[in-house]
Amino acid sequence: MINDEPRIIELPKILDDRGNLSFFENSKQIPFDIKRTYWIYDVPGGEIRGEHAFKTSTEFIIALSGSFDVILSDGENEMKFSLNRSYYGIYVPNLYWRRIENYSTNSLSLIVSSIPYDEQDYIRDFNSFKRIRNETKAKYGL
Repeated sequence: MINDEPRIIELPKILDDRGNLSFFENSKQIPFDIKRTYWIYDVPGGEIRGEHAFKTSTEFIIALSGSFDVILSDGENEMKFSLNRSYYGIYVPNLYWRRIENYSTNSLSLIVSSIPYDEQDYIRDFNSFKRIRNETKAKYGL
């Protein structure tokens, strides 16, 4: 939904002297049913991942280990979210340009998505993204 906003979602924490546990479940902690899960790891220093948007897919991104920054753009403004704890993540609605950068050594990012992989859902050119986002906003009177 185009009028949805990115936001940090804090996950449940079960504290235990033997080690803590956090979790998320479909439509309970995150606002969609999970259709795809993938992770990014072994990112060389200085590399950037992402640099695309989705037409329909929404995502939840979490730092399972280490840290990284998620930079989101609505085509006019950028927002930076630094992820470095395994008990919270960023909800990314569709039609937000995203890039992930500043990966720490041995970091692990977990991403869950609302749709199965579909190359046609990707927008890989920033100017095309801005055009599609503006057309979608106009279509819904936003």
